[in-house]
Amino acid sequence: MKTSLVIMAAGIGSRFGGGIKQLEPVDTNGHIIMDYSIHDAVEAGFNKIIFIIRKDIEADFREVIGNRIETVCRKCGVEVHYAFQDIRDIPGELPEGRTKPWGTGQAVLAAKDLIREPFIVINADDYYGKEGFRRIHEALTSENGEHCMAGFVLKNTLSDNGGVTRGICHMKDHYLTRIKETKNIRKTPEGAEADGTAIDIDSPVSMNMWGFQPEYLQQLEQGFRDFFRKEVPENPLKSEFLIPIHVGDLLEADGITVKVLPTDDTWYGMTYKEDVPEVRKSFAKLIQGGIYTEELFDDLV
Repeated sequence: MKTSLVIMAAGIGSRFGGGIKQLEPVDTNGHIIMDYSIHDAVEAGFNKIIFIIRKDIEADFREVIGNRIETVCRKCGVEVHYAFQDIRDIPGELPEGRTKPWGTGQAVLAAKDLIREPFIVINADDYYGKEGFRRIHEALTSENGEHCMAGFVLKNTLSDNGGVTRGICHMKDHYLTRIKETKNIRKTPEGAEADGTAIDIDSPVSMNMWGFQPEYLQQLEQGFRDFFRKEVPENPLKSEFLIPIHVGDLLEADGITVKVLPTDDTWYGMTYKEDVPEVRKSFAKLIQGGIYTEELFDDLV
């Protein structure tokens, strides 16, 4: 069965501390976090990759990432495609002065003509672990074929170096009922807090790891039209069309069901430059523990 891995990488070029965080090596062989996500997705059974990038970074992306991944994927029988996110690809006029991208919802819509099968959506610069890929692939290809998301445990997704934004999930009988986007969540001696309010560190959270059946794209397209009609006029320069918010709107209207698939894997990301040394140590431990081979893709080809 064909299943796609959709990687939102149009934000490559976002800098922190003088470097491009998505291209920061995390092991001694120069692999980046995206390499590990691709490895885990292919291992789980995903056999088509769609990179969502910007047209202006295509040449550099292919040189640094794309050509290398295409070589590996050919050996694994995995297709590789490119979609291009464009700030002008909108159901209306581009507001004067708008330079901010439209968000993750519009990013996925950039790939809509390439997707005809169940798909998983991830961020380019987050490490999710193997379990989420396995569980989402199983759910997408099961007889029921449900929409789903990986539900991480908040304490496994925090940074030691500053606040993070997480979508705290509310559920009933393993199905998502609401997502509360919560900013500036920080570790504390007692657990975690956001702007002085204590938060349960065992709360399930969304890390933008979604599994959708292809019909979701029609809802996403309609949602973007509604967003452009209702929200852009109120905040033309900064409003964003985000997948968690769109899913939340659909949940309120009983327009979607999303199964939450718990994972105990630890998220790694480089929100801050200071995160880099610890992330590298974590990947070294994964390699030493046999979770990955030193030559990352050797066990797949």
